[in-house]
Amino acid sequence: MKRIGLVVHPSREIGHPLATLTEWAAQRGVDVVQLPARDSARVVAPFGEVSACDLVVAIGGDGTVLTALRAAAPHATPVLGVACGSLGALSAVMAGEVDEALDRFEAGSWSRREVPALEATVDGEKVAWSINDFVLVRRSMGQLIVDVTIGDELYARMAGDGVIVATAIGSSAYSMAAGGPILVDGTGAFLVTPLVIHGGSAPPLVVRSDVEVTLEAHPGYGGFDIEVDGHEQDVDAVRFVVRMVEARATLVSLGDPGLGLNALRRRGLITDSPRVLARDVRAPHG
Repeated sequence: MKRIGLVVHPSREIGHPLATLTEWAAQRGVDVVQLPARDSARVVAPFGEVSACDLVVAIGGDGTVLTALRAAAPHATPVLGVACGSLGALSAVMAGEVDEALDRFEAGSWSRREVPALEATVDGEKVAWSINDFVLVRRSMGQLIVDVTIGDELYARMAGDGVIVATAIGSSAYSMAAGGPILVDGTGAFLVTPLVIHGGSAPPLVVRSDVEVTLEAHPGYGGFDIEVDGHEQDVDAVRFVVRMVEARATLVSLGDPGLGLNALRRRGLITDSPRVLARDVRAPHG
């Protein structure tokens, strides 16, 4: 390994894992550079290009890992996620485990976790790609009407706040907050979840990975925005075709990532019924 690229959280405390990584690299003559990525105003190393990196390390949380995956994807560079907080869905290790993780990567004792993505096209031209979700959302007053077509079949014409198209990884993010189901990691499908639909009947829909989804927006006076993995993206269009791409980016995995449910429970995004928790409290007392 000759060079490591860094993507860091813009504000979270990262001093310990950053110092560990820097010392590890210095002992082995490995260069460390920071990648010019979104939210890279916090400078911790000289800037460099991802094309020259053998590994990208994201220090922060799942949002930082998403940014790193987007930066690394054009060159298929693997990304090691380091969690400075609770261990998320995309992070491989906690902040105190950086040196061990780097040792294992250098020794080849790791596996590639291929991450699917969504690609959105307009008139056949790719305009956006996302790892979590692709969202059309109303901008201000009024409603956004979106015609949602699955393959060549009309699903529903939805009037409301908008619509989310999410991957299995993204199913536990914005889509879940909007009432969508969770897809376990590795599910060969993606989701269409309405945002605060006003009347009608269009429940969240699970779509096969080989089927395209067409979104045709009919904005009201206030217009609408396009959000890609939580960030606004300026695209001058109203009709989008969204499809799933099986392997768009690569994560470093240091063990079996499982189905993703354990991580959701650790973070409190899934919790047991209060009655069950109360039973657990009573159990030691008979």
